[in-house]
Amino acid sequence: MTGCSAGTGAAARPAITPPAVRASTASPAPAASPSPSPSRTAAPGWNARDALARMSLEDKVGQLFVTVVYGSHADSGSKENRARYGVATPAEVIEKYRPGGVILFPWAGNVSSAKQVAALTTGLREASSRTPLLIGVDQENGIVSRLSPLVTKLPGAMAIGATGDPDNARDAARVTGEELKDLGIALDFAPVADVNVNPRNPVIGPRAYGADPKRVSTMVGAAVEGFHEAGVASVAKHFPGHGDTSVDSHTGLPVIRHSMAQWRKLDAPPFKAAIAHGVDAIMSAHVVMPELDPSGDPATLSRRILTGLLRDELGFDGVISTDALDMAGVRKKYGDAEVPVRAVLAGADLLLMPPDLPTAYDSVLKAVRSGRISEKRLDQSVLRILTLKQERGMADPPETDPGALRSPEHLKVAKRVAAAGAVRARSLPLARS
Repeated sequence: MTGCSAGTGAAARPAITPPAVRASTASPAPAASPSPSPSRTAAPGWNARDALARMSLEDKVGQLFVTVVYGSHADSGSKENRARYGVATPAEVIEKYRPGGVILFPWAGNVSSAKQVAALTTGLREASSRTPLLIGVDQENGIVSRLSPLVTKLPGAMAIGATGDPDNARDAARVTGEELKDLGIALDFAPVADVNVNPRNPVIGPRAYGADPKRVSTMVGAAVEGFHEAGVASVAKHFPGHGDTSVDSHTGLPVIRHSMAQWRKLDAPPFKAAIAHGVDAIMSAHVVMPELDPSGDPATLSRRILTGLLRDELGFDGVISTDALDMAGVRKKYGDAEVPVRAVLAGADLLLMPPDLPTAYDSVLKAVRSGRISEKRLDQSVLRILTLKQERGMADPPETDPGALRSPEHLKVAKRVAAAGAVRARSLPLARS
């Protein structure tokens, strides 16, 4: 779901000590300069394992987090940034907390024009002076389109799945990925790999490729290929499956009572397909599946599900991202300080959108220092994140081309895909909001 919250204001919170100060009191973190530093641009010499070896404990913990920053440019001040992070500008947030990444939203003031988004992403990357910054977005197309109307308008997954042609899924993902890359965005939180077997599902519905696991699997695999052809990272979601629920995990905690056999037959195949096609990351779901884990914990906090099923049974060794940690589904049982720690212990690598970054950061750092999270476990996550950044060119010098959006070739693809799915999509029961 990835942060479909309204992004409303927050009360001021005490600022934590910046990681750079904890790591060393000898000198403050270097300010961003007009000339990019070698650590920011020396892609041929930047290596994930070498970068990990140079990191302080505090910087490693920072890499686990993907957060929201408020404002249209890296140097634009925002009261929301001051309230949440104790600093004014997006660049200062990056310099202070050194997060692994940021996620862009219109409601955070991040999206107004193509040139503006390209300037924002360039400025954010330049502010991340020690480690390449992951910049992601929710651009599923259809009803979840954070960059509309800047980018080529493409059908959602339901309409694409209705065509029955995986080339349409591949081409749509490629077009989207190429335009994200033109904006300086290196990761898309897509495709949706859920099999939407419940027509009353209030949160997936037309975001899924359909209700047939074989068709969904084919489409998901093709979409991953399309994103990779464009040179951007893709994230399959929402593991272990969010397709059979009548509760929205933004506002409640869904319970799905699939047996293990049902899960392997219905929910798992699209994720297997994503893994087979080299998907970069898989996002967890804030859903309870008591037949997979009787603890009552949502999958995001379940070691049996994230490690036992996703890592061990399905063999996935890429990045596991949580869904947004500001969603009600993951906050019902534990507090905002405990949730990120339990997510890491369950097997998550990226902690997406904690509602209180200072609290979440401090709680994870404290857990590592106390030994509750071992340094070996922390290093595993950080290395996966850094490897993703290396493999998808996030250490390369920033290059954008906002004028390339909505090209004639892309508009032609969109028209063809929309025409292929329009008639059948209108006849399907999932064609509802």
